[in-house]
Amino acid sequence: MSEILVIGGGVIGLLTARELARAGVDTTLVEMGKTGQQSSWAGGGILSPLYPWRYPDAVGRLAAWSQRVYPALAAELLDETGIDPELTVNGMLVLDTEERQRALDWAARHDTAIEVLDARQLHASEPELGPRPEQALLLPGIGQVRNPRLTRALRRAIERKVTLREQEEVLELLIEGGRAVGVRTPKGEIRAERVIICAGAWTAKLLEQLGNSPEIQPVRGQMILFYAHPGQVHHITLHRERYIIPRRDGRILFGSTLEQAGFVKRTTAEAKEELYRAAVELYPLLKRTPIEDHWSGLRPGSPSGIPYIGAYPGIDGLYFNAGHYRNGLVTGPASARLLTDLVLERDPILDAAPYALDAARD
Repeated sequence: MSEILVIGGGVIGLLTARELARAGVDTTLVEMGKTGQQSSWAGGGILSPLYPWRYPDAVGRLAAWSQRVYPALAAELLDETGIDPELTVNGMLVLDTEERQRALDWAARHDTAIEVLDARQLHASEPELGPRPEQALLLPGIGQVRNPRLTRALRRAIERKVTLREQEEVLELLIEGGRAVGVRTPKGEIRAERVIICAGAWTAKLLEQLGNSPEIQPVRGQMILFYAHPGQVHHITLHRERYIIPRRDGRILFGSTLEQAGFVKRTTAEAKEELYRAAVELYPLLKRTPIEDHWSGLRPGSPSGIPYIGAYPGIDGLYFNAGHYRNGLVTGPASARLLTDLVLERDPILDAAPYALDAARD
């Protein structure tokens, strides 16, 4: 029997298991499919909330802590596993300037670098850009990771330190005498002294049996991938709620949709066409660039995007770390450390109150 059982093998579950293992805790991780294959794989890997000034401080604090530790995390994973997460700081360009003053005020409060580019500077920085607004905002310190590589590195980093049980769906939480003691799967029971739910969009379904579930719902997102060449697009670019992400090898991601489709993960021709039109409007060179792939994922949507991190009230030994919506990658390291601090009763890196089950999320 392990000390702690982690349910869910996405980036949040992998990071949480890694933190626990580094603290010397005997940990088992159970995943219904393969690790890192749900929203962690399907996302873009931007290490910032989109339009970060729109998010509550509770999200911003997790993001800021994670941004500070990502360089060391990426270097450690490369050293430990030989897999490079491809942390790349290429800046985030925001073409929507209606909220310019709000963005500048946010940057001043949070000591974050932000530049206002005029049309000439914008053209010089992105000569292939289609729109030509009079101004744009640049956050030069924002980076990205190649999220499939990150999750593969995390899995390899923990596979000799954590018991991994993949392709094993959790059917039921085991509660005895007001305490979580494990789970039931098709293969039988998995017992543990404590249980942490990191199941993303599936978290609320697991907690339904207890009668008090977090407000986490699946939100489908579709993306397309262009087989482009290095140097054609230089920055992560935001425009009209869409984003473009240039990878080191030249591939360009464009996304994404926001769809209330339940747990249906399929792609649609309509979304593909919509994304393509928006992408070529943003960067016309993409008209001459083949689409390499089109996929979808289910984000764990939560009110205001504030995740649930902490102990489940009324059930001893039960915890959750889920509901990160669009920001699981950028808030993941801080969320994993905070949850580990709470479980091990260490001084927490951040005030945990905003992430409690009953905390306000307006």
